[in-house]
Amino acid sequence: ALFLLLPRLRRHWKRPQHQPSPLWWSWALALTMLYLLALTAMSFFRGNAMTWPGLATSYIDMPFHLDLIGELRNHMPPTAPMVAGEPLSYHWFVYAHFAASSWITGIEPLVLLFRLGMLPMMAAIPVLLGMVGKRVIGSTAGALVALAGTVLMTAPNLYVGANIGVFTWRGFQSWTGPSQTFGALLFAPLVLLLVDIFEARRRDARAWLLLTVFALAVMGAKATHLPPLAIGLALVAVCQAVRHRRPPWRAITMLVVIATCCVYAQLVLFGRARQAMMIEPLSLLGRAWGELTGHPGAAAPFTSVLGLTTLYLLCLAITWCGVLGLLCRPRLLLRPAVILLLGMGTSCICAALLLGHPHLGQLYFFGAAYPYLMILSAYGLVTLVRRAAVPLRTIAYAVTAGVVGAYLVRMLSDVRTPLSSGQPESVLYRPYSILAAVATVAVVVLISRRAGLRAWAFLLVMFAAVGWPAAWSARVLSALTHVPSGGASFGEVRAVAPQAVPDGLMTAARWLRANSAPDDLVATNVHCRWGYARPCDSRQFWVSALTERRVLAEGWTYTTTNMSRWRPGDVPEDLPFWDRERLRVNDLAFTSPSRSVIQRLRHQYGVRWLFADERYGTRDARLGDFADLRFRSGDFALYRLS
Repeated sequence: ALFLLLPRLRRHWKRPQHQPSPLWWSWALALTMLYLLALTAMSFFRGNAMTWPGLATSYIDMPFHLDLIGELRNHMPPTAPMVAGEPLSYHWFVYAHFAASSWITGIEPLVLLFRLGMLPMMAAIPVLLGMVGKRVIGSTAGALVALAGTVLMTAPNLYVGANIGVFTWRGFQSWTGPSQTFGALLFAPLVLLLVDIFEARRRDARAWLLLTVFALAVMGAKATHLPPLAIGLALVAVCQAVRHRRPPWRAITMLVVIATCCVYAQLVLFGRARQAMMIEPLSLLGRAWGELTGHPGAAAPFTSVLGLTTLYLLCLAITWCGVLGLLCRPRLLLRPAVILLLGMGTSCICAALLLGHPHLGQLYFFGAAYPYLMILSAYGLVTLVRRAAVPLRTIAYAVTAGVVGAYLVRMLSDVRTPLSSGQPESVLYRPYSILAAVATVAVVVLISRRAGLRAWAFLLVMFAAVGWPAAWSARVLSALTHVPSGGASFGEVRAVAPQAVPDGLMTAARWLRANSAPDDLVATNVHCRWGYARPCDSRQFWVSALTERRVLAEGWTYTTTNMSRWRPGDVPEDLPFWDRERLRVNDLAFTSPSRSVIQRLRHQYGVRWLFADERYGTRDARLGDFADLRFRSGDFALYRLS
């Protein structure tokens, strides 16, 4: 409407001088965005309200994200606002982005995080991935195949029941992981620049400057993207050195830039914190065994872990079997862009298998590379289909056969997870054994009959389409259960019951934000998530998130100190607070207030406000005798220390 109303803008409707993209490509990008928006509306929007008390039952990590946005709106450099004095060793650039957006527009951080902030990213990432696909594949149609695979496909989950996380992955459009989305947004131009430089499309200094800028941005947005990229660049350097018998200075220079960012991120930005990440081979599959068999937390037998590892690798091979299509033109495997993406994808799969994390943080490495593996898979399929001159109608038949076959295998095997008591573990392998048997028979028949490329192309397209039903079942399940697909897995979520939510917290928090200074320190007796006090689930961040003030000690699960002391077998959210004296003095102010305790809070720790949940007896503790009651809302009261 604006372009039509303003005459000076109408000239921009004219056809540009350069060759535009096909109209169907523009519509494909628009439909992709609409699909992601509809998916968000069905799952995330419907399950995450913005008003109290519905807000309290939103996804478990949302108050943590809101907490960090509030910190970046008021302080620089940032620290962990939920525990005063704790360093913020985290990917905080996205929260600075949201904080700046809030200052510029005047929009509440809550609205940005829960409704608006991700939408531009969700629109831009498909466009950028499409550009990378065009560069690598050299075809707009191939780029569309890659984009559709990235958005619509996951590993083939052939079980009936819960969507176990090992058979899916966190997508780039994750609303529950804004740092993953922001990192993917900045990582795509970085890959695009690398491909352009390798393919000699850009040799000027501006390309190298942009490369450095985006590498620095990704470093703080989501640094898990950089180690796989460094491994991919190292593989390119080795292959070029062997092939040309001279040092590949271009690849070496790129590797130095990325490696420097990796080292700086770990040593400076993250303060050498390991954030509970450790080398723990196959821990991912051990967790999957517990969920699949209905024994979460139990130690998995070694043979069972090896069996599930085989299933996992089989699922990944099916999802990206299109890469085999490049074998019909082996010279394509020597392209630096192909080697780069292969190195990235292989290293991410290895990271998922070799690393361990209590909240499956190793899957963020995997999420960084799967769109680019899908580009390689589409490249192989397009190359094979073109070489074999397969008609479009035959491709449609192959895709239909793969989708229908996957549903038939799921229905015929009828394996429901988690397994009921008394069911043998061997039934987990039934659907995949059927699928493997079909694939083996098909390959043997094609080899024995010396089938041509057209038959191999049909088989490869058919098996590549097996991942579609898994994605759709995951999307439908997430929409029905209000849990974002890929955002929660392996028992991470402990839902808060509506009856456990206190009344009046949001009103009290907003009053405190409006009537206190940004540097005022708050003490609260809210430490555990409502309904999870024994043991205390310390993922409680609502006070600091809604007040945008630093708290002496609220919830401590995601702090650097807590995650660094985690060991296998522990539950990080159930670990007690490490500074017992601080917590003792903090809680005494609410349960047994005295002049000495209040003065100690004020002078030793610098507390200016008390944020009291009066359901825990503070109304009867005569707290008003030692502090000034300034505001009360529902179950909460605010006291100021003079």
